[in-house]
Amino acid sequence: MNQTPTGTPAQPIPATQHAVQIVGVDEIVVNTAKPVDPVGPTQLLLQVEACGICFSDTKLLHAFETHPRKVDVVSGLTPAQLAEIPSYHPGSAPTVPGHEPVGRIVAIGDAVEHFSVGDRVLVQADWKHLKTARSNGAFGYNFEGALQEYVVIDERCVVSPDGEEFLLHVAEEPSAAAVGLIEPWATVEAAYAASERQGLQPGGRLLLVADADTDTAGAHALSEAAGCEVTLATADGLDLVAGQTFDDIIYYGSDAATLGELGQLLGLRAILNVVLDGARIDGPVQVDVGRVHYDYIRYCGTTGSDPAEGYTWLPATGEIRAGDAVAVVGAAGPMGLMHTMRAVTLGSEGIDVASVVATDLNDDRLAHLASEIDPVAAERGVKVSYVNTGEEQLQPGFDYLACMVPVPALVAQAVELAGPGGVVNAFAGIPAGTFGEVNLQHLIENRVFLFGTSGSDVKDMATVLRKIEAGIVDTTISLDAVCGIAGFDDAINAVMNRTSGGKIMVFPQLHDLPFTRLVDLAGIRPDVADKLADGRWTVEAEKALLGR
Repeated sequence: MNQTPTGTPAQPIPATQHAVQIVGVDEIVVNTAKPVDPVGPTQLLLQVEACGICFSDTKLLHAFETHPRKVDVVSGLTPAQLAEIPSYHPGSAPTVPGHEPVGRIVAIGDAVEHFSVGDRVLVQADWKHLKTARSNGAFGYNFEGALQEYVVIDERCVVSPDGEEFLLHVAEEPSAAAVGLIEPWATVEAAYAASERQGLQPGGRLLLVADADTDTAGAHALSEAAGCEVTLATADGLDLVAGQTFDDIIYYGSDAATLGELGQLLGLRAILNVVLDGARIDGPVQVDVGRVHYDYIRYCGTTGSDPAEGYTWLPATGEIRAGDAVAVVGAAGPMGLMHTMRAVTLGSEGIDVASVVATDLNDDRLAHLASEIDPVAAERGVKVSYVNTGEEQLQPGFDYLACMVPVPALVAQAVELAGPGGVVNAFAGIPAGTFGEVNLQHLIENRVFLFGTSGSDVKDMATVLRKIEAGIVDTTISLDAVCGIAGFDDAINAVMNRTSGGKIMVFPQLHDLPFTRLVDLAGIRPDVADKLADGRWTVEAEKALLGR
């Protein structure tokens, strides 16, 4: 086994390292003597070059052992196999966060087949073949992440049984910051590329809710064709199915309170289809907006009497369409910048939008956003405008709205701002169990698709890699600040308080570098600031920072 890092000169692997650890709810420690784990036969040791901080890290911090990705892995690896992995820390065990890294493999076990010492790799953090009770095993959650200098990864975690690899090989040329920023950009790609169901779940569980005298022949025809297991109920008899979940619910009715109850019976990736038959919903409906994002629940329906019509208008994906008038709500944050830039550059993918409106509550943040977006928009011929919604309200009629702000009321407002056939992308991660009052009457009448997604797949990362290589996007435009391990507390607070103007990149090998925004580098590291290009990160700036 090779346990000497590659590079010139070669450096021996130390016995201990600096690391960030979450040890309890809202409890972070910086451990300056955390042991570097030994490498077993099926494992590899990754030396971390850089790792981004994500808002999802704050969710782990606040939830800790109750986070659905921090609990025990229940399938995919046996308990005995999991016990062989020193970086597996489920439940209340302290863990190292950080799921947006790039690093280099510096040691491998004798049984490792897919990777070699010297490989530079990007980690896809969601290991979906390893299941927890409500999610999956994940790097930076129940498996230690990259906010440390070295981390052990088991090959059985990053190569699925069907051969999919969750470590992507990357070239030497891009800066570590550019590669580390691929993961958040990939979650943006995933939000548009994820496949949507456009009919009953084949062989799934269907709850059919209707009064005894209602003609439900259409629903029964659909369920027969799909081979569904059907449970019948009336609106005043839902106590009989309390605690159960269903893949689909077809409701013949218009009572807002009943719709709120039915929403809580939706299982993972389930759809509630409302058959109004000429009636009108009698008020806003309590919708678990967090579950729209994390559990992929969907709402559809028809003003007529045929439930099939409710499914027909669901799109195959949440992609923006040619000619769409797009609004990005909360666009001046780091993720909003990515969504806005993606919309502006969609012409390279054959999708020319009609216009883009970017909103925020702060004129300075909007001005910074404009400085990044306008040159690209002018080159592409895309009309972009900026709106401070504290001073000017958006007008209804948008074809596509992407919401970056984790506030249910803003998601509900976006539904009403959508015109006929509109799409609302609830991108911001609102915790499951968080409800908003949604106008489902408007949604159904206008066939507005409300959806959300969480995380990304390997293919989404590959898409971003391709766009970097083709010069379509520069991921470092979203980089606002850098730090070492010592600057993590200030960095995570900037994320929680939303005071950062973009993404933050941690370089774990730099123990003492404080949290430093790029605009302030001149006063702290003038040698690095001199190598920025119009304030943007460069390979040369990174080399200067790392003393190379």
